[in-house]
Amino acid sequence: MTSAAAIRVLVVDDHTLFRRGLISLLAGDARFQVVAEAGDANEAHQRAAQTQPDVILLDNHMPGVTGVDALAGFRAVAPQARVLMLTVSEDERDLAAALRGGARGYLLKTMDSEMLAAAIQQTMAGVSVVSPEMTSKLVSAFQAGYGTASPPPPAVDTDPIHSLSPREREILALIAKGASNKEVARDLNIAEATVKIHVQHILRKLNLSSRVQAAVYMAGRSR
Repeated sequence: MTSAAAIRVLVVDDHTLFRRGLISLLAGDARFQVVAEAGDANEAHQRAAQTQPDVILLDNHMPGVTGVDALAGFRAVAPQARVLMLTVSEDERDLAAALRGGARGYLLKTMDSEMLAAAIQQTMAGVSVVSPEMTSKLVSAFQAGYGTASPPPPAVDTDPIHSLSPREREILALIAKGASNKEVARDLNIAEATVKIHVQHILRKLNLSSRVQAAVYMAGRSR
C-alpha cells in the first residue's frame, strides 16, 4: 500500500537479481512507489517517458549505453525526474562524469537500505547526495579537473589497469592468487554478489573474457 505522497521511482539496473531485490525493498516502504523497471538505457528512456517518475535509480556500467551517457536522454524525456546513480564504481572519474552530466547524486550499492531511503528523500528536497565513501574523491576529482568542461589530456601511460578502482585492483590481485568469489568476499568483508559485479567490470575494463585470463594478465605484469 502506497500513500498519495509516495515518491515515484524508476529502477534501472542490468543485474536482474539486484534490480528485483531493490524493487522488493522499496515496495515494502510506504514512502516509495516503484512505477517501472528497466535493464538497459534504451528501455529505461521508454519507461521514463511513459511513467514520468520523480526519481530514477540508475546503474552506470550497463551493456550498450552507460548510465552516465544515458543522462541526457532522461533530461529530454522526463525533465522533472531526479537521477541518482546507484553503482559499485568508486572511480572518481565516474563520479565527476555523473555529476557533470546532471545526476543529482552518486550512491554506492554497498550502502544500507535506510541510507538509500534517506538519500532518495533528500534528493526530492533538492539536496544533492554523495555516498560518504566518495566525498574525498569528489574533492579530488574536481581538483584534478575531471569536473570541468575541458578535462585534462589523457596520460601517456594507457595501461588499462589504471582504469580500475582501488577496490577492483584488490579483487584482481586476489583473483590472480586463485581466490574464488566466495573467498574474495570473505577476505574483503563484502557480499559475494558485489564481488561478481566487480569481476565483470574488471574483465570489461581489461578487455578480458575470463578469470583465467585475468590471472595470466597479472602474472605477466609481475615478470
